[in-house]
Amino acid sequence: MFMKIKNLLVLGVLAFSIVSCKKDDKNDPIIDPVKPVVHYAITENFDSGSKGSYAKADVTLSTGSWNFDNTLIGNLAADLKNGAQSVRMKTGGITMNFDINGLQTLYIKHGKYGSDATSTWQLFKSTDGGTTYTQIGTDITETNTTLVTDSFQVASTGKIRIQIKDITTSTTPRINIDDITFKGIGDPGITLGIPDTNPVDTAGTSAPSAARGVIVGTDAPPPSGDNSDLLFGNPSNALASSVSGDNYLIDQGYYTESYNSSRATPNWVSWHLDNTNTTNVSARLNNFAAFSGLPPGFYAVQNTNYSGSGFDRGHNCPSADRTSSSDANSATFLMTNMIPQAPQNNQHPWADLENYLREQVTEGNEVYIIMGSYGTGGSGSSGGTTTTINNGHITVPSNVWKVALIIPKGNGDLLRVSSTTRVIAVNTPNVNTLNQDKDWLKYIVTVRDIEKATGYNLLSNLPQSVQDAIEVKTDSGI
Repeated sequence: MFMKIKNLLVLGVLAFSIVSCKKDDKNDPIIDPVKPVVHYAITENFDSGSKGSYAKADVTLSTGSWNFDNTLIGNLAADLKNGAQSVRMKTGGITMNFDINGLQTLYIKHGKYGSDATSTWQLFKSTDGGTTYTQIGTDITETNTTLVTDSFQVASTGKIRIQIKDITTSTTPRINIDDITFKGIGDPGITLGIPDTNPVDTAGTSAPSAARGVIVGTDAPPPSGDNSDLLFGNPSNALASSVSGDNYLIDQGYYTESYNSSRATPNWVSWHLDNTNTTNVSARLNNFAAFSGLPPGFYAVQNTNYSGSGFDRGHNCPSADRTSSSDANSATFLMTNMIPQAPQNNQHPWADLENYLREQVTEGNEVYIIMGSYGTGGSGSSGGTTTTINNGHITVPSNVWKVALIIPKGNGDLLRVSSTTRVIAVNTPNVNTLNQDKDWLKYIVTVRDIEKATGYNLLSNLPQSVQDAIEVKTDSGI
């Protein structure tokens, strides 16, 4: 049963509780962990899609596919919006093409477009996959000249989808809808953003693609200051000099890395993530290619060199973290951004962790991420431990790690980090048995654990007192 509650503000906060499990070694998996009770809050802000006409069509947004009928995504001054864009609808509406699980409360921001006349809209629900809909509450008369928030109490334990319809008889008045927030319990059953849907090495035996460099567009992060790749430090003091062959600094425009010529893989890759990076302007390109900018004498890994190895071409900076342009997405498919990663490791815990970090962005945060690998010897789909592939040219790492620093979106990022700032550190073995739901939660460690394993100085641009506080904490992961 639904009950409309007027004028509640969206808290937009994820609240979680978890029972901790003791373990002797942070690098070892937890045995029979207690599953956490998760309270989710997911917001569709309509900033990640584009639709410039009222013609009926499906639009892929950060939460999934929505049907727009006599409705577009507006970004004009007259559009009421919290961010860059909002829904603008005439007589028609928007409908989810997907279900969400365990929904408890639904929040909707709404108001009149410009100086348009008063209009009326309705909210509907479907519990049978969109076959039938029933109205929630009463008709809503739209008189608001600024965005207001209404909330609807939900007691759903199963799957549900929603529909919003403008029922005004005149086609002239328009309504703006923005920031639809779903709050519920358990696994919502949706993946935010456009995930790496095909991370598997599909190179086969085809001929290598032509080597290429990076085209840096206006959507690339700045070289320094807020949102820059190395704002929080250069973990290994990598240098852009060929004499530093095993710690070679490469600025790839959309991320920065330390490349190891002996291993033919990155030591680490560092990048910044916010909602400007995941606008889904570009689809996943899958245009794997050698990097043409390596110094003479460096082994250039080709797009086919992982074929038949039993390992995926595992992205460090994910494709789905760079969808703001084809140039951005293309940069992630350079082979200098890849490691030989066990398929079940790449496609399950790491894909889940990447999706989780993109969820933090949709909740109004920005994330600074460093990912790397170390050691020798992993197990792929062929079984057994493999130390190298491609006739010894490419080293298979034993461990894959990531550090993610999460702060609310804003300015002056370096100064905004304090002893309470959230940092997630994960270190997984590169094996093909990590395939359970949210397996990455079992491998949460501290930043200091990763520093000890790698010899790097992570987050080194922070004051030492702040480092000492946040680098020794073990995050809950949820």
